[in-house]
Amino acid sequence: MKLPIVALIYDFDKTLSPRDQEEYSFMPGIGVEPADFWGLCGEFARQHQMDGILTYMYLMQKMAKGRLELTREAMQKLGEAVEFFPGVESWFERVNRIGRENGVAVEHYIISSGLTEIIRGSAIGHEFKAIFAASFCYDESDHPVWPSSAVNYTSKTQYLFRINKGILDVTNDKDLNAFTPAYKRRIPFSNMIYVGDGLTDVPCMKMTKQKGGYSIAVHPPGQTELADDMLLQGRADFSVEADYTEDSEIEQVVTLLMRRIKASHELTLRHAEQVQRAHARRGNDVPLDIPMRGGLEDEDSIE
Repeated sequence: MKLPIVALIYDFDKTLSPRDQEEYSFMPGIGVEPADFWGLCGEFARQHQMDGILTYMYLMQKMAKGRLELTREAMQKLGEAVEFFPGVESWFERVNRIGRENGVAVEHYIISSGLTEIIRGSAIGHEFKAIFAASFCYDESDHPVWPSSAVNYTSKTQYLFRINKGILDVTNDKDLNAFTPAYKRRIPFSNMIYVGDGLTDVPCMKMTKQKGGYSIAVHPPGQTELADDMLLQGRADFSVEADYTEDSEIEQVVTLLMRRIKASHELTLRHAEQVQRAHARRGNDVPLDIPMRGGLEDEDSIE
């Protein structure tokens, strides 16, 4: 029997890494302070009424000219300098093992407004089944010429549906929007755990919660106000320090959630077996799609 899949879905900057990823090597490489760069981004966005993600991508490309090589390979190399909260680099192996011990298969995903290339080039880039983030398209000499994707706080939610349906190819919108019965969806929302740090994560946190999954707000040591606000406002289920070391609070919470997901999965199967048995005793056609009481997973599209 296949193990139920638990999807751990993360933001990246300030969730797994203490700072914005561009601050580790890109900004030093062009000789600009983070406050100056982000201030310029805000001013440029207001002046041109421009999306914030497109703004920083445009200014990265413009300001790097003559100062820093920005080929695809060079962008990935920038990721090597990214630092992480305590325990992050050993987190994935530990959580995968804990998942197996508790009867679930764990998959890790990123949904971030950062850059795919930098995330892939980081020390943990190989740990993710899919990375949904901003990215460039490149010319014949492998230099960025235009954004291929820009992921802002509202567009983040579409990727939850991609994970739900198992449609990870971002060019496949047809299957994403097509009706998919619950029993054909690869990962139920109730098997998702979303981990984020700030207001840009709220749409994903709320959607995950509303559809039966779980959300965790993380915070740096001592900086609890925002994460606590999200907890008290019902936007997150848990508020924990961004400490991913062995036996940390987030590890304990995720372990308990995996056990709950496993129990829910077994109860769902038991319920379905009993409903099918009852239909068979009455000579009815046995339905393939049998929801749990309460109508779990009844959403029919990316809506």
